[in-house]
Amino acid sequence: MTQVLTQEQTLQKYLLRLADSNLIISQRLCELCGKAPAVEEELALMNVALDLVGQARNWYEYAGELDEAKRDADTLAFRRDAHEYHSLLLTEQPNGDYAVTMARQFFYDVWHYFTLQSLVDSPNERIAGIAAKALKEVTYHLRRSSAWMKRLGDGTEESHQRMEDAVESLWRFTGELITPDEIEINLAQQGLAPDPEQLAQDWKGLVKEVLTEATLTLQPDDAWMYLASKKGIHSEHLGIILAEMQFLQRAYPDAKTW
Repeated sequence: MTQVLTQEQTLQKYLLRLADSNLIISQRLCELCGKAPAVEEELALMNVALDLVGQARNWYEYAGELDEAKRDADTLAFRRDAHEYHSLLLTEQPNGDYAVTMARQFFYDVWHYFTLQSLVDSPNERIAGIAAKALKEVTYHLRRSSAWMKRLGDGTEESHQRMEDAVESLWRFTGELITPDEIEINLAQQGLAPDPEQLAQDWKGLVKEVLTEATLTLQPDDAWMYLASKKGIHSEHLGIILAEMQFLQRAYPDAKTW
């Protein structure tokens, strides 16, 4: 039997999707500390990761206020199991080479930018405020990842091929960025989530523009996609990420982390 969610439960689930996705892709970026191809890149990656952690914290704190079990931001981030997470599958994918890292970030940044751009106009002042602050940071994230797509895609023969391979391998995880479920449709009707059709149009438009300028192959819109994360079904990678990320908090439950 399908559970009927209250309005607060529906909103909380959406907030957790935003928070979880930010936290997981941030964790992926942090794995590159000491392993980036250049010092400047390492600093840039860590700055992006820190931005995303800060945004995740803001969403978690709001979600915690709506939580029936009264879980705080620490508990929501570090004491839930993989099946309770709602991070986008794209964010869980391994870093791979730098083409994979930047293609993953680019696809996510485009979605993140247009999502926040919509949420800035939310009738919910709390959501609008968090989105407005985050949008300034994500505007930079998108500018940076777009530049790398073009630099590698329209670079050397090897960099072009690596980026082609990265786009092709990650494309199957992009469908759920713009495929809404009942929660998102419900909230969109209230102005609490982006309009699904507009979000899809904006995402596809900018992705096509950047890929074209990067001389990369445009992937088919009707390609088979993974669409499971909104149901709490994840790739095998998430459990490994959480095992590392949550070790300290599970070993010492009363420790303060933020």
